Order: sequence, then structure tokens, then C-alpha cells
Amino acid sequence: MHKIIEPKILYFGTPVVLISTLNEDGTPNLAPMSSAWWLGQSCMLGMSRLSKTVQNLEREGECVLNLPSADLVAAVDQLALLTGKNPVPKYKEKMGYRYEPSKFEIAGLHQNPSTLVKPPRVAECPVQLEAVVQMLNPIHDPNSSLAAIEVSIKRVHVDENILVDGEKDYIDPEKWNPLIMNFCEFFGLSGKLHPSKLVPAFGLPQKNDQLEIIK
Repeated sequence: MHKIIEPKILYFGTPVVLISTLNEDGTPNLAPMSSAWWLGQSCMLGMSRLSKTVQNLEREGECVLNLPSADLVAAVDQLALLTGKNPVPKYKEKMGYRYEPSKFEIAGLHQNPSTLVKPPRVAECPVQLEAVVQMLNPIHDPNSSLAAIEVSIKRVHVDENILVDGEKDYIDPEKWNPLIMNFCEFFGLSGKLHPSKLVPAFGLPQKNDQLEIIK
């Protein structure tokens, strides 16, 4: 039986993204978020305009979307209550946030230079997307500071270990285990449940188990 509820947040499961941006002094900022979805060569990000990351995006217009795998969960959690804003905003201070200018070091992560944008990539993340800001739209709620930010992906870096064998442009979903945030809790992916008939429709590499049902 279904019940009508009023949940505090609507977080039904999205990939965790570590967004690297540049501060005013040229130092890197690194922030975890999980309201992100992709369409074509663009990505929509949902974040607070009060955050250091969004302020950096508005000023610099560039970022890297680093996608951690599930085995990086401890490093990501180290960043959960850190902010690059000094002084710490009152609302974040009440939530337990503290100012930290060296987030890469705190999380035990390393920087790799990007090729088209200035912010660095996170070396440990299997997927790294260099991006530029196209549009920033405030959410139409007078009581909200949230914004929907459209970024265009300019270059994709992928660990060769998660590519389909014998292919150079396809990620193997059975090798890629992204870190997922679901209602403020961390999850990975379970094993594949069933092959999909969409695989040939989108021209993706097919495996034996997919061929068994796609007739």
C-alpha cells in the first residue's frame, strides 16, 4: 500500500561527483556533490549558490567533474563537512562544517593537470570530465539558494582498466562501479541483473549474455 509522505529531501540515487574548481588565489578547491545528470555532451549540476564551488564556477567558468569509484568512499567522506569558504557561513557552521583550504591533502587525493581547463583532475578517479559553464539558473523558489548549472563537457579522461576489451571509446559497465549517493548514504552497484535490449539500439558493444536475449 502506498502512503503520502513529505520527505525532507528527494535524493533517489545519483553518482557522486568531486568537483574541482579554482579559488580567487589560483589554489584548487575540491567539493563532493551528487545532484548531477548527463544529457548528450552536457551535464546539469544542482548546487547552492552560497557554496564556494558555485562562486568559483560563476567567476572562473571552468571545472573538472571527477567521478569516484565505490572504493574511494572513505576519501570522499573525508570531504563531507569541509568548506573552502572562510569564514564558514553560519548555516554550515551549525551543521558542523569547518574551513579547509587543502582538501586534496585531507582526502589523500592527488592532482593531475587538466589539458583544456585550469582546475586540476583527481588522479584517483577513474573518470575525469573537463568542463566549462554554459548557464546558471536559480531555482524558482524564493526560499531557496539552489541553482541549476549547465556545463559542457570538453574532454573525457577514462582509466583504461574500465574500458570494454578491444574498444577505445566504450566504458564497460561491469568494470565501472561508481559511488552512488542515495538519501545522504553511500552505495555502490550490485551485479548486473539482466542484459538490455537497448545495447544494439545505441550501437554499444555486445557481450555473449546480451546476444542471448536480443533476437
